[in-house]
Amino acid sequence: MSFDYGTVMNMNDIAQVAILYFTIYGILKSAKGSRFGQALLGVGVLAALAALFTFVFHFDVLSQIVRWMLMYLALSTVVIFQPEIRRMLTAVGALGTFERTKYSTDGAAEPDFVVETVMKLADLKMGALIAFERGISLRGYEATGVRLDAMFTRELVQSVFTPPLPLHDGGMTMRNGRISAAHCIFPVSNNPDLLSSGMRHRAAVGLSEETDALVVVVSEESGAVSVAHNGRLFRYWGDMREASLRRWINKAMGPGDYGGSLAARLYDWAKKRRERKAAKANKPEAKE
Repeated sequence: MSFDYGTVMNMNDIAQVAILYFTIYGILKSAKGSRFGQALLGVGVLAALAALFTFVFHFDVLSQIVRWMLMYLALSTVVIFQPEIRRMLTAVGALGTFERTKYSTDGAAEPDFVVETVMKLADLKMGALIAFERGISLRGYEATGVRLDAMFTRELVQSVFTPPLPLHDGGMTMRNGRISAAHCIFPVSNNPDLLSSGMRHRAAVGLSEETDALVVVVSEESGAVSVAHNGRLFRYWGDMREASLRRWINKAMGPGDYGGSLAARLYDWAKKRRERKAAKANKPEAKE
């Protein structure tokens, strides 16, 4: 049996292009909406235009200069966008962790109840900072606070964020629909657009820059509700608070949120498949 070497090379080229495509797509998708994503898109467009220009007009010297400039620009991008790149690498590392699915129904608070509780805090103008863990673990930030592992109740949440009680300062973390910790210290964002914002809002954005967590902030001055995600801050006032917050909470606490664990998903898929086969084998045959 003989193989066509040219066909093998063509398949090899297709495989390489496919790998490159999915790699670039994954990077752009994870960086979507962030400053790093916008800068990466801009660099890509400029690089493509410069390469096309030098190729069409056969500017060999200019092509070498552009190549060196792109190399130094890539190194500078790594230095400038350290938080965004670190968050992307952490998300990739979370794929290999063997954790159970987030927000199962066992003892977890319902998203609607969480929204009602946050809206009650907003109506009372009680400042709050709540982070919902998703794919990237928040255990490192929980170590800076007080571990609780308690059910999410309205009375407990209001007690935590009532000054001058010991736990009111800092952030609360949520895992699997339960309060995992309170009085936690979150990283503060250095985004110049947030210089006029309070420490809660800057801490919320800072945590969303480092992780993929969804962070909810309640302003004690205006009662406004803000949501930080992927390094961006979304503010909501008045009647739009509840509907907007419900969309975000459903996204963070939806039944399909697996917390980024690829190993757990593969295990669950294999387990369900075995259970279906066992049920099919034990099912009695229908009598004629």
